[in-house]
Amino acid sequence: MIQVKEYEMNSRTVVKVSVLLVTLVFVPMAAAGQSTQTSASWSPPLTSWGHPDLQGTWTNTTTTPLERPEDLAGKEILTDEEWALRNPEAGLSDDRDSGDPVGFYNDYWLEQGELSKRTSLIVEPSDGRLPRATDAEQQLQSRVTSSYSSIGGAQFNSWTDFNVYDRCISRGMPGAMTPGFYNHNYQIFQTPDYVVIMVEMIHDARIIPLDGRSHVPPSLRQWMGDARGRWEGDTLVVETTNFTDKIQQRTGTVSGGDHNLSVVERFTRVDADTIDYEVTVTDPTVWTSSWTAVMPMTVLEGSLFEYACHEGNYFLPNALRGSRAEEETATVGSR
Repeated sequence: MIQVKEYEMNSRTVVKVSVLLVTLVFVPMAAAGQSTQTSASWSPPLTSWGHPDLQGTWTNTTTTPLERPEDLAGKEILTDEEWALRNPEAGLSDDRDSGDPVGFYNDYWLEQGELSKRTSLIVEPSDGRLPRATDAEQQLQSRVTSSYSSIGGAQFNSWTDFNVYDRCISRGMPGAMTPGFYNHNYQIFQTPDYVVIMVEMIHDARIIPLDGRSHVPPSLRQWMGDARGRWEGDTLVVETTNFTDKIQQRTGTVSGGDHNLSVVERFTRVDADTIDYEVTVTDPTVWTSSWTAVMPMTVLEGSLFEYACHEGNYFLPNALRGSRAEEETATVGSR
């Protein structure tokens, strides 16, 4: 079973889901951003073949950051006053300009979940921060570019300036299972021999065998890795290896890894409306130590629809055109 600390949470939930290209609106049935513990008197529902039933549509939307902010160093739980000051809902405006160059979003497009009283999703290391990246990884990240590079004033000259998330290929793991800007929704299906997790963002489908088969050979590498699941009591444990090294961004809402990446996830249904989700990431090529994050997945009313993002859509040519337009404006202004 998962060993999870008792965390405080705020009972209010206000979620706005606005999705570029395809828009969905879901209403969570329980507050997001907070893990709970199973009541001694509560048992999870079972499938007809006797496994704990995780099926349904779930969200992990939250504005609780992955890492603890530096100004909250040493502080695991916010006070009521601190929570009120940091709650992003108070200052949110649908009309606010992003203030960023070509290709970015304003607040209208961002899915705003609840800020819990926890100061980070990361629980290990105990400081709530990602471990230090290896020297080789730091050098790699200094060369990686993406659409976010525009925030620093970079111009786009080729499709190679964009990462695989920009190109709607994959967010990798554990990125696909952690909150980002929007589309924090998942649909879980079960059979006696498989669990399937349909990820709304970039419509990844994770097909997880439960029959004890071995992982595929090391020569086979996949965007989402090669997952194998098993039940430990009421907890579904999923171990994933065999990742590609082509997802090179490790920041923001994208998180891939190298060939050495191993991801271990634990799904435990703790009440009718909540799955406790825990993920441990180990990649000695990227991180100097393992790290673990914990977040709840809360039940949603409604179905999951296709997120119509695909490689070669209009974002890339429009971002390139925008850079050319900015260059032309700068040239005219310098005459």
